[in-house]
Amino acid sequence: MYLKKVTILNFKNIQSASLDLSPTLNCLIGHNGMGKTNLLDAVYYMSFCRSFFNPIDSQLISHGQDFFMIEGEYATDLGDTEMLYCGMKRGTKKHFKRNKKEYKKLSEHIGLVPLVFVSPSDTLLIEGGSEERRKLMDVVISQYDHSYIEALANYNKALQQRNALLKMEEEPDPALMDIWENEMAHNGELLYAKRKAFVDELVPVFQDVYRQISEGKEDVSLKYVSHCQRGPLLEVIQRDRFKDFAVGYSLHGSHRDDLEMTLGGYQMKREGSQGQLKTFVLALKLAQFDFLKRTASPNVPLLLLDDIFDKLDAQRVEQIVKLVSGDGFGQIFITDTNREHLDKILHNSGFDYKLFSVKDGEIEERKEGEDV
Repeated sequence: MYLKKVTILNFKNIQSASLDLSPTLNCLIGHNGMGKTNLLDAVYYMSFCRSFFNPIDSQLISHGQDFFMIEGEYATDLGDTEMLYCGMKRGTKKHFKRNKKEYKKLSEHIGLVPLVFVSPSDTLLIEGGSEERRKLMDVVISQYDHSYIEALANYNKALQQRNALLKMEEEPDPALMDIWENEMAHNGELLYAKRKAFVDELVPVFQDVYRQISEGKEDVSLKYVSHCQRGPLLEVIQRDRFKDFAVGYSLHGSHRDDLEMTLGGYQMKREGSQGQLKTFVLALKLAQFDFLKRTASPNVPLLLLDDIFDKLDAQRVEQIVKLVSGDGFGQIFITDTNREHLDKILHNSGFDYKLFSVKDGEIEERKEGEDV
């Protein structure tokens, strides 16, 4: 699947843009803060009905404007056309339409346009809290399994209700506590089964991609850790009710799941250099791409690579260029401040491509050989 044309109005610092895109490679060049990443975020929004960076939709509207709008025309791998529209006025809810028909639930849209976004902020997957790593699993699995989205929503609702009971000054109704704990346990075990299956399949692909980028110099691993591994989840949740009352929230459950990330057997966040951290998350995202390509839908995912070459040595850059220049990818968007990196990719790929310059939110296509 690829995005043929995108039209953007008043989205962050992009006041107005209408771009015809290459089905293979689209390169965005410009200094930091000019709007390259905002264009990628608009493309991401069309897949997930939300921004990659900011959960508050009203803050995406350009300063001094009353609305934003993004419209995309897509060609599917089966030869069909999909028209997507999303827009929002200040003070109202957002609207999301597929072929002029509005969705009843936005979750119905997730997975139609599979996508992987690689961003400098991805180092939070290693350096941040466990919620970042759960989000990684949630984003991928939700794109190919709608029952996962439902189980996750049901689990989070039950967790919220149980936590509210734990904060009460008086002891809550035990029957009510049982209801929410059973709901947590039932949905939590569904989440565990789907997360475990995903990680088991992802790990060997991730390790292979990392070996290619690092040229076999380092060994990395990824291990899924869950309270479900301690026994039936209902028993695990109920076992420490007294402690939960003391702290006022649920200490056990699927909301504490994590991924252990290691380099040479040691924790990645303690041992890894900046280049190794960036290689780790890039390999993880490219493994996700491979996974989605095989499982999500008949459409090859879009791949968005935002400023991926910073803090990487020349050898790793060269290996990444070889990887993304291969036949396994569909439509790719790459941003960089350094024309040299992009020229290297363009020279080695043999792809049909388009080159865009971005300055102060204005995006212009450049012809081959034309200075940016």
